[in-house]
Amino acid sequence: MSDHARGSRWKKEAEFFDSVARRHSQEVEPIDPVTLARYSAASPRRRFNLEYRFRLLGNLQGREILDAGCGEGVNSILLAKLGARVTGVDISPASIEVAQKRAQVNGLEGTTRFICSPLETADLPSDSFDVVWGDAVLHHLIADLDALVVRFVTWTKPGGVVLLAEPVNLNHTLRWLRFKIPVKTHATPDERPLERQELSIIRQHLPQLYIRHFSLFGRLNRFILVAHNYERSSPLRRALSNVLALADYGLLSLPWVSSLAGTAVLYGRVKK
Repeated sequence: MSDHARGSRWKKEAEFFDSVARRHSQEVEPIDPVTLARYSAASPRRRFNLEYRFRLLGNLQGREILDAGCGEGVNSILLAKLGARVTGVDISPASIEVAQKRAQVNGLEGTTRFICSPLETADLPSDSFDVVWGDAVLHHLIADLDALVVRFVTWTKPGGVVLLAEPVNLNHTLRWLRFKIPVKTHATPDERPLERQELSIIRQHLPQLYIRHFSLFGRLNRFILVAHNYERSSPLRRALSNVLALADYGLLSLPWVSSLAGTAVLYGRVKK
């Protein structure tokens, strides 16, 4: 990608997420104790995507974590509340401002720092993080995917972990049907789910990459959970969400079904 094209993409991405962050800037509150309790449990549940990632990481006390594409800092604050020291990087100035405000409201200014920069040019030292965490960031950066995964590996300490969650498109028929269903989504111009060739690129740099698939029936949560909030939805709605998650976990464990997943967790340990 040329420097001009990359600069144009950065500008569009920043403007898009700036507009989202400005709408949320007055909604920053201390982290919900119910949410904190859910993710600080001794053994978070495997069947939910985010809980599964916390289960993989285990004890976060004192660990250095890079939240790559941190947005408004929601994950950064949760990670820091659970004992990590977190560096968040994002291209959106307004999102970084909200993340900093969120850290202040939660009393975490001493264990978090936020940097406004494209990930492709972020100036971070090599071998400095126990975990590089990315939540739905790579599918915005497919044109620079190979170089970016190299940077993730470079920033990770030997023996550290790269842990990503991304939308995926592993079944073209299902993707075609998705475009026929009028579900409103907010998306930037260049984003799309990762496909098999992108997973292969990631695996080149993380040879022991483990992939766990999610979101088959779980796609229906947008119609079940109130404002996408599991913790604050009614017991009946949570029960329905639990049933869908259990069904997904079982079915998506089967190789011939896993291609129907809508998201995937990608986990790889770095060996240097």
